[in-house]
Amino acid sequence: MNNLRNRVQLIGHLGMNPEIKTLEKGSKLAKFSLATNDSYKNAQGEKITETEWHNIVAWNKTADLVESFLEKGKEVALEGKLTTRSWEDESGNKKYITEVVCHEILFLGKA
Repeated sequence: MNNLRNRVQLIGHLGMNPEIKTLEKGSKLAKFSLATNDSYKNAQGEKITETEWHNIVAWNKTADLVESFLEKGKEVALEGKLTTRSWEDESGNKKYITEVVCHEILFLGKA
């Protein structure tokens, strides 16, 4: 059950082309946003679709795959863990972001 403590699985579409960075020590980082949709019917019987946006990061070999095969609009299934980090902006204000660190990715849809 330890693997279930912090595990995220998402299926969605990329909202932007991945941003790829190679860090000083040679590690590769890929960042992109992923849109997931959820639908339900309201009290009037109308179908309502809500979109959630998720910040995704992938490292090294997974980042290589992202760089080679993904672009805005592509559908993927991914698994990872939820992380939150903080930093200070130029004005000294503390900022926070929640991201999914992607460990596995599956390319869906047409090639």
